[in-house]
Amino acid sequence: MKPAITVKDLYVSYHGSEALHNINFSIEQGKMYGIIGPNGAGKSTLLKAILELIPRDKGEIHLLEKPLREIRKKIAYVPQRNDIDWTFPINVLDTVILGTYPELGLLRRPKKHHKDWAFHCLEKVGMESFYKRQIGELSGGQQQRIFLARALAQKAELFCLDEPFVGIDVTSEEMIVAILQELRNLGKTILVVHHDLSKADSYFNELMLLNKELIQIGSVSEVLKPDVMMKAYESQLPFLQMKRGAI
Repeated sequence: MKPAITVKDLYVSYHGSEALHNINFSIEQGKMYGIIGPNGAGKSTLLKAILELIPRDKGEIHLLEKPLREIRKKIAYVPQRNDIDWTFPINVLDTVILGTYPELGLLRRPKKHHKDWAFHCLEKVGMESFYKRQIGELSGGQQQRIFLARALAQKAELFCLDEPFVGIDVTSEEMIVAILQELRNLGKTILVVHHDLSKADSYFNELMLLNKELIQIGSVSEVLKPDVMMKAYESQLPFLQMKRGAI
């Protein structure tokens, strides 16, 4: 199986403080990966560095065996909800149509078949009846569904989501997980920054445990072991003892 993402010797700093140290890994196409770790571990930083949304001190990154600049159109990104300006005057359908712009180019207007495809993606996430709403009028779960629809409209090969389940309702979370798993079954690669360890074993094929350094990458059963988890969550040892049966 060809690699979806390869990272070599990645270092990232913020204001002179090291956020990621010597990260090395390669993940396969056609699987769903969760990035887990304590608060401040660098999970979102890793995702943003992979997508060149923040600068890196050093390191080499290839997506689908190519530099990002050559493959960008095949990469879909769903940011954290607090990174989005929800007051921006754009409605739901136009937000999803933005997902077709990698195919269109910035200077071309979407045609009817692009709008029809965007509406189909809204139907996929159960949000077609909201297509005229301004995005800020929606609930957290509805907003997250809209941005997943935008990612679907892109027809990407690699989907990167940053904390997609924070602040959303159970129905939206279950729908999003089902769609992501369906994409995985179609051979797409899914990379998700995630914080809820109790659901990791049912959501993901593999996990990446991070705490500024890469602690472990592998199957859920390999990573969710107390001795492995303690390397990242030492300050939460009582929690790990409590969850020992589940882990």
